[in-house]
Amino acid sequence: MTVEISYPLPSPPTIYHPLPELLEYQQNQPVVQVRMADGTEAWLVSRYEDVRQILVDQRFSRAATAGPGAPAKELGDLETQSLIGMDPPEHTRLRRIVAHAFTPRRIEELRPRVASLVAELIDTMTALPRPVDLVEHFSTPLPVQVISELFGIPEADRHKCKEWSDTMMGDWQQDPEGTEAAVQGFSELIESRRSEPGDDLISALISAHDDHDRLTERELLMVSIGVMIGGHETTTNQINLFVLTLLRYPEQLARLLADQSRIPQAVEELTRFIQLGETGVMLPRIATEAIELSGVLVPAGATVLPAFMAANRDPAVFEEPDTLNLRRPANPHLGFGAGVHHCLGAQLARMELQEALRGLLGRLPDLRLAVPESDLRFTQGLVVRRLEELPLTWSGEARLR
Repeated sequence: MTVEISYPLPSPPTIYHPLPELLEYQQNQPVVQVRMADGTEAWLVSRYEDVRQILVDQRFSRAATAGPGAPAKELGDLETQSLIGMDPPEHTRLRRIVAHAFTPRRIEELRPRVASLVAELIDTMTALPRPVDLVEHFSTPLPVQVISELFGIPEADRHKCKEWSDTMMGDWQQDPEGTEAAVQGFSELIESRRSEPGDDLISALISAHDDHDRLTERELLMVSIGVMIGGHETTTNQINLFVLTLLRYPEQLARLLADQSRIPQAVEELTRFIQLGETGVMLPRIATEAIELSGVLVPAGATVLPAFMAANRDPAVFEEPDTLNLRRPANPHLGFGAGVHHCLGAQLARMELQEALRGLLGRLPDLRLAVPESDLRFTQGLVVRRLEELPLTWSGEARLR
C-alpha cells in the first residue's frame, strides 16, 4: 500500500484548535499510516483511548526509538538518554532517585515560596512603563527561578542554564556544536556542585552516583539536563498560552475572575485545551509486538505517533470538546501524559500555574493584550509553541498583595 499522508501535518489555521484534518482522522481513520520527513513510515493515532493505551502499555517502547530504523530525533541524545527515552526497569530506577523532590507534600511546601516569587515579579511588572512583556518579566523568570532553586543553581549561573536549555530545545541537527557546548555547560555545573554539595536535587543525584553507584556519569548528566529543561520550558509556555487563551475567551475569564476558587479546575481545563506543540504529537514509541488499535493491527516494530492534543478533543470522552469550559466537572486530559512517562513534575507545574493565575488575576484583573493578536510571533524550530513576546497592559494601579 502506498502511503500518501506526509508527516508532520501542516500547521493548524489557529493556535486554539488542532488541525481540522487531524480531527477528521480521529473520527474516520483513527489509526492512519504516514510518511515522516526522513522517509520512515509511522502510524498516527488520534483517539483518546488509543493514545492513552500507547502511553500506559509497555509494549509501546520509548527505548526502542534509539534503535536503527526509528524516526529522526527532535531532541537529540536528550530524547533517548534521559528519562523520557527509557523503559522500565532502567526508567523506574532513575525516576525513583529523582521523584522524592516532586512528592505532593514537597510541592505544597514550595507553594508559599512560589506565591512570593509571583508577587515579586508582579511588583516589578507594575513598576515598568506599559505595555509590559509577560514573557520577559513573568512567564520566563518564574519557572526558571523555581527549578533553579530546586536544583541549587547559583543565581549568577541561571541565565546560562536558560541559554543552554534554549539551545537543546532547538534544532540540534542544525547546531550540533551549540548543543555540545550546552551539554558541556551542564556538565561543568554538575562538577561545581560536586565540589560544593548542598541540600538540592543536583547534589542528591551526584550522591546517588558517587556514594551509592546508582547511576552512571552519563545518566547523571542527561537526567539532570532533562529534569532541568522539563522543569521550566513547558511551564513558561503554558503560562503564556493560558493568559492568551483567557483573553481570547472573555466570558470564561469573567467567570473565573468572579470565583477564583475555581483556579485549580481552570488549570486542568486550560491544560486540556491549549495547543502547546505545533504538531500536537508526543514523542514516538515503537510497538514491540503486533497490537490492535481501533480495529487496525499495528505491526511489531512500527513507529507509533500518539496525537495527544487531538485526544484531548475527543468527543467520546469530553462533552463539547472544542469549547473552553473552566468548570468542566470531569477532565481526564492527557496534557501531562500517562503511564510510566507521566510528567514527573506535573504537580510542580500545576502548583506554579495555579499561583501564576492567582497572582495575575488577583492583582491585574483587567489585564489585556496591548497589540493585535495577529502581531504575536512564535519562535520557529521548537517542539513547543513559544511566544517571542506577549505585550500586556491594564488600567489603573495593580491591587495590593
